[in-house]
Amino acid sequence: MLQVKKAIIVGSGIAGLAAAIRLSVQGFEVVVYEKNEYPGGKLSHFNKEGYSFDAGPSLFTQPANVQELFDLAKEPMAPYFSYQALPISFKYFYEDGVIINAYTNNDLLADELANKLGEKKSATLNYLKDSKKVYDHIATVFLNHSLHNKKTLFKAAIFKAIKTLRFKYLFKTMHQVNASYFTTPHAIQLFNRFATYNGSNPYKAPGMLSLIPHLELSEGTFYPKGGMISITNALYALALKKGVQFCFNSKVEKISHENNKVTAVEVNGKTTIADIVVSNMDAYFTYKYLLNNSLAATNILKQERSSSAFIFYWGINASFPQLELHNIFFTKDYPLEFELLFTAKTIMHDPTIYVNITSKMEPGVQAPNGKENWFVMVNAPANNNQDWTAYQQQYRAAIIQKLNRILGVDIEPLIEVEEILDPVMIEAKTASYMGSLYGTSSNSKMAAFLRHPNFSNKMEGLYFVGGSVHPGGGIPLCLKSAKIMSDLVAEKYTN
Repeated sequence: MLQVKKAIIVGSGIAGLAAAIRLSVQGFEVVVYEKNEYPGGKLSHFNKEGYSFDAGPSLFTQPANVQELFDLAKEPMAPYFSYQALPISFKYFYEDGVIINAYTNNDLLADELANKLGEKKSATLNYLKDSKKVYDHIATVFLNHSLHNKKTLFKAAIFKAIKTLRFKYLFKTMHQVNASYFTTPHAIQLFNRFATYNGSNPYKAPGMLSLIPHLELSEGTFYPKGGMISITNALYALALKKGVQFCFNSKVEKISHENNKVTAVEVNGKTTIADIVVSNMDAYFTYKYLLNNSLAATNILKQERSSSAFIFYWGINASFPQLELHNIFFTKDYPLEFELLFTAKTIMHDPTIYVNITSKMEPGVQAPNGKENWFVMVNAPANNNQDWTAYQQQYRAAIIQKLNRILGVDIEPLIEVEEILDPVMIEAKTASYMGSLYGTSSNSKMAAFLRHPNFSNKMEGLYFVGGSVHPGGGIPLCLKSAKIMSDLVAEKYTN
């Protein structure tokens, strides 16, 4: 009789949940240790005085990644999870009064940019066509396979992908690529914003990132019924259905190993034997604290950390029909904002503001009738011992002034509920070093190749998933990291 192998997963973020499901389907006995009292990591949730708030990620794209997990587990998704497509992904507000609806229909978007900005319709359509081409020919290979596995590198698809790379995607910045298609500052700024989806600077990040708009504007933007927390709830329920065991309020203290092979983890002073260990913890913290390997941890820090965020959760005693689910209020000076974020590591006096309002989709459910739940986020530098108490006051004042100016309403008296989340709190709650939302930034041509792999080169049985490792941060990529990891495990342990 074959002995069932045991997999231990450190952390129940979205990648940890997906990893648990995949390994359970492969036949592993899976135990997940989570230091918090709830699953989901950044993808969490809270209620306050009748207002419901998704605490972390708020944009949902590529629902096929979630569907794939249910298909793999041979479970119907409908009883667990449902979503709807959005006709408008984002509504963009500029200081000069221009308002752009970013339609998820490419023709409508091209018409919108032509009518309101004077951009040639062909420019928008060609940009999105090329964005799709980059995604189809390059990203589908690099985002679905390990870049650190020799077997992957010798697959024909890899060579085909490299062959199709154009000079501009490798050697031009994202901003330079966008500026080669569009003529107006408004359109260029709109498409530059997609660099923030992995915490990067569009004026330094490679042109390759111009594939990101394809996911949102062509494949579609969606709203999960019940808010983003429903993704966590669905995957947690599916994992339980597949026999995964969860241990909450259980902080892993050490990953034990012998002869360069993992053997166990220590939790609350107790040792649990494991055949493989999957860390959904930031790779830096994994090496520094769980493996007591300061040298490996320090090597990770050679890569620039991604940006963080400062979030205000506001219960608003009013309704704003001019706003959508996703709204962006742009700064006048985008280059300065990124210079301050990554070089000066300080805040912007006039930050770009993101406002997410799930009560737009479920009025009376996500917030009391006639009121709205505002998730208000600005980009923030990674934590480097800045004065976050002072920054909180400065951010709040700047946000209110900007929203008042653009919306023509005094916002502050309408705020009847308020909570905050800063980079220090992000690190404490989610073990994201320096509060960086996406681990390392993509502010270099080789950033994608320098991300930590989904496995350890030096320790057998140790694997990694989540935003701090390949292929990167954000819900779609975190889910893909779990697939890459499980494929590597299947190759070694079940073939």
